[in-house]
Formats: sequence, structure tokens, C-alpha cells
Amino acid sequence: MEGLASSTEELKKNVEHHEKKMMMKKKRKKKERLGWIEWLRGWMYVIHEMLFQRIVASHLQNPMPLPPINDLTCIVTGSTSGIGREIARQLAESGAHVVMAVRNPKAALDLIQKWQNEWSGKGLPLNIEVMELDLLSLDSVVRFAEAYNARMGPLHVLINNAGIFSIGEPQKFSKDGYEEHLQVNHLAPALLSILLLPSLIRGSPSRIINVNSVMHYVGFVDTEDMNVVSPKRKFTSLVGYSSSKLAQVMFSSVLHKKLPAESGINVVCVSPGIVHTNVARDLSKVVQAGYRLIPYFIFSPQEGSRSTLFAATDPQVPEYCELLKADKWPVCAFLAQECRPTNPSEEAHNVETAYRLWEKTLEMTGLHSDVVEKLLEGDQITCRYGADSTETN
Repeated sequence: MEGLASSTEELKKNVEHHEKKMMMKKKRKKKERLGWIEWLRGWMYVIHEMLFQRIVASHLQNPMPLPPINDLTCIVTGSTSGIGREIARQLAESGAHVVMAVRNPKAALDLIQKWQNEWSGKGLPLNIEVMELDLLSLDSVVRFAEAYNARMGPLHVLINNAGIFSIGEPQKFSKDGYEEHLQVNHLAPALLSILLLPSLIRGSPSRIINVNSVMHYVGFVDTEDMNVVSPKRKFTSLVGYSSSKLAQVMFSSVLHKKLPAESGINVVCVSPGIVHTNVARDLSKVVQAGYRLIPYFIFSPQEGSRSTLFAATDPQVPEYCELLKADKWPVCAFLAQECRPTNPSEEAHNVETAYRLWEKTLEMTGLHSDVVEKLLEGDQITCRYGADSTETN
């Protein structure tokens, strides 16, 4: 995998710098927001990605060619539209058994029928099925995990793709009481990843792929105000989205550390780039017009799916994850839209905040602090959502 090994040394050079900064920050008063230099640097990353993503990813084929994956079982959340739809279709056409985890099963079944008709005569029928999952309900997440774990079969790849960015919308809360961006983009995928560990262990070597965003560079996590309701920060959809995506990187990094190498489970975050997806439906008419005027800069969903497909199937990705773990790198593997390693934001390297976020996330999702250790040992765990308990099987 070109770029992974060569990029590791470059990333290493930055770790001591980040660790020194974190130590200095510990001595200061509690940080309440990004500094203006960090904020400006974050927006420079975002603008750079939009303007140059097509150039830096010019070496990639479209669609992304995949290796034989007939022996893989993959769960893809949010797979009826946008990037998730392309991921599910291409995995199935390459031979994988794909589980579409979606809020609208009928829409998914209609898609499967369409894909089967288009695939007819090209090979064996696509091995693809539908299971209902609503990330705005943590009960639904637990029910989904229980149903899948009860099959006693392997899971090789979990792709947490589903997400929301309700641009311009007022602040909304799920029935569980959590801000919607926070729940859909972070809490629900985190809960799903942990509860599916028994099936991922059966599928080992296996992978958890979190579809993240360059917008995490302008995010900030306050573990004492996860719902962004205090007067310290004014809520906007951008604040909700960017903060939830940073939370996902931080949680993934701690999970990456807690899973021992012998478990064979690797955690990867990926940036799909700036992609024209259904998010555009929520934009103002002026911004939508801008989207149509600059198609060169914006990836199509097929182009945006490449980094996730690469992370899910390339044989060298586990080796890279293991190398980071052996080097005690402070964050999990993060792949950019051009399918090469990159460093997540400076704030993502804040190990102290990451561990506070880990504990807070477990508390908010109704799990105990030793949940990962118990699941790895094959023990039963409890969760306050869904049924009374979740069997690890």
C-alpha cells in the first residue's frame, strides 16, 4: 500500500511536539474552545481539501478496484444514499456478503432489486440483505446488535457510514435526550461498534471503519457540555457536526488502544473528501447553486467512497494499524481522501480529553467502563438501552 509505510516516519516526528503541547495545556486552566490559531489552521485544512482534493487523489481509479472479498461479511450503515450506497453496491459486486443497516428497509430492498437486475448475467446474484437500524434511537442500536450477534456468525468489516449535517437547522434532540449530530455521528456508532465486538472477534482479523470528515479539524469537544447547551458555546449545525466528528476520532483512538493486537480488530477513521451527497438538500438555494457551479472541486459519491473501500479491503491497512499501536501513537489510523495516512487535528491528539470523552460516552450509552475488557473475555454485559442485557455469545 503505497504511502502507508513512508508516511509513518513523518507522523512520528509530530508526536513529541503534540505531547509537549498537551503537557503545557494541562498546566493551564481548562480549555473551553479552540484558540483562534487552531481554528484558522482548521479552516485552512478544510479549504485546502476542497480546492486540491481532486489533484491529490488523481492517482486513484474510479471506481476503486477491489481485491477478491468473497469471504467477507460487511455491515454498512446509512447505505441507501450517497457514499454508503456506493460502498454497499461495490462491496456486494466484488463478492462480499453485505448487510445494509438502514432506517428505511423498504428503500434498501428496492435498491437491492435494482442492483440485482443490473448485475444479472455478470456473475452470481449479489449476496446482500437488509436489517433495520435507526441511529436516532439507542434502543434500535442495541436491538440491531443483539439480532446480529445472535446469528453466531462472523463480522469482518463494520462501516459506520451514516451521519447527519443539518445545515441551518435549529438544535434538535433525539428521544434519548441527546443532540442529534452527537447521537447519529458519535454516540450511536460508538455503541454499535462496542456491542458488535463479539461478532468482530468471530470474524478476526476484522475492521471498524468510521467515515469521518475534514470538518473535525474545526471541532472542539467539551465533555461537560456534550449537548452544547451551556452559554459557553452558541450552538450551530456546524458546531454540532464538527464537534461530533472530532468526538468520533477521539473515541476511535481510545478503542484502538483498548483492543489488544491479539484481538485482530483494527479501528480506522477515513475522510471521504468534500462530497456532493444528500447533505446538499439541506443547504440554502444559493449554496446549492454553488455546488452545481463547482463540480470539479466536489467529489461524486462514487469518488467519495474510495477511501472507505480502501480502508475496508486493502491487506496492508491492518499492518499499519498494528505499527501505530506498537509505537503507542496517540491517535488511531486516519486515512485521507487520497487513501494515504494523514494526521488528524491537533485537538484529536489531546489524550486527556479523549479518555474523558471515552468515559462520558460509555456513561451516555449506558455501558460500564470495563465493557471492552468483558466482551474480549466473552463475558455478558449490561446496557440500559434495548433489552435488559446484551449477550456476548
